[in-house]
Amino acid sequence: MLPALFLAHGSPMLAIEQTDYTQFLERLGQTFKPKAIVIFSAHWESEVQSISSTDGVYETIHDFYGFPEELYAIRYPAKGSVQLAERLAEMFADGGIEVRKDRSRGLDHGSWTLLHRMYPQADIPVIQLSVHPFLPPETQFNIGACLRGIGDQGILVIGSGVTVHNLRELKWEQTTSEPWAVSFDDWLVEKVQAKDWDNLFRYAELAPYAGMAVPRPEHFVPLFIAMGSGSPQAEAKVLHRSYDLGTLSYLCLQF
Repeated sequence: MLPALFLAHGSPMLAIEQTDYTQFLERLGQTFKPKAIVIFSAHWESEVQSISSTDGVYETIHDFYGFPEELYAIRYPAKGSVQLAERLAEMFADGGIEVRKDRSRGLDHGSWTLLHRMYPQADIPVIQLSVHPFLPPETQFNIGACLRGIGDQGILVIGSGVTVHNLRELKWEQTTSEPWAVSFDDWLVEKVQAKDWDNLFRYAELAPYAGMAVPRPEHFVPLFIAMGSGSPQAEAKVLHRSYDLGTLSYLCLQF
């Protein structure tokens, strides 16, 4: 049985940098050997839940600017799976979630930067899914819950985002973390490990520095999706926690 994961994709540079975090991702890929990967990316937004549906090789989307040429040269030639996309669509339909199949979109950096480090051979089928940033947290949780139990079939569900993601608050060249960012994540970890869903759903009003940590929710909602996808009986675990540029959180969780 595979858990559901929330993983921080942070800076695109994690695809080429050698850091404690990239080493963690490489070890994580050695820990879990899925038959297929289902990944919700903060960089694919749509009002209707969208699912990539192809058996072909994905285009690698370089949806960022001003980075080294080495980064733009990377290709992650994973294939999709129409069969798995159909199964996911049925699971969402059973949960009352409207879906749309997308047969042309490639993998954006919310997906391939992580997968490039975890599974560099690109030999595992991938299904990428969109997020709707402005649905209530309870609805995000229920979207994830539609896929609950799929880990028993060897399929790894990943919510790809960042808990503290405020580009205006980045501290360039700073190697220490800002106390307010740590405080926000401390609150999250406490509530997640206590399975205090009610307070988590109200994070915007209850969590310290929530407005600074989550100025826009697209990177945060994959956390609720991953939580919903996990087993209600399983213990929530912190897999990794570090910070880059003072405030960018690399908190990763297992459900």
